[in-house]
Amino acid sequence: MDIKQAADIDLAIVVNITHETIKGIYPRYYPKGAVDFFLAHHSAENIKCDILLGNIFLLTVDGASVGTVTIDNNEICRLFVLPEQQGKGYGKALLEYSEKEISQISTRICLDASLPAKKIYLGYGYREIESHAILTENGDYLCYDVMEKATNFTGGK
Repeated sequence: MDIKQAADIDLAIVVNITHETIKGIYPRYYPKGAVDFFLAHHSAENIKCDILLGNIFLLTVDGASVGTVTIDNNEICRLFVLPEQQGKGYGKALLEYSEKEISQISTRICLDASLPAKKIYLGYGYREIESHAILTENGDYLCYDVMEKATNFTGGK
């Protein structure tokens, strides 16, 4: 298992992991309008911008990319593991990697938790600080929670 910073050449891989995870998992928790909103929000254009900023990381196992995470300052965004690769500890590895990186620069970690991920984050010590509901174009609601966790940041890198 290896985690590396994504490069321009990895755009299609990151988009695939992101979209396959959304399409494979989210319909169990959200109506179609919310799933479509997630897919549009995590567009190739938005992912490309984050790659150019150096914010996206890929997790590979035996040469195959199976997960991705975006770290934006003290926020963990877009943490996805392919549906067929879930339950193998890859999401945990990406979360721990992100927490370690953020703990070098901040006293707290923030993230937006989708319904399928909220319970996982609670198990890792995150606490809910806000709840949101976005009305999508077709009248469906997308609900998510803002969560945070303290780090052991002491003021130096």
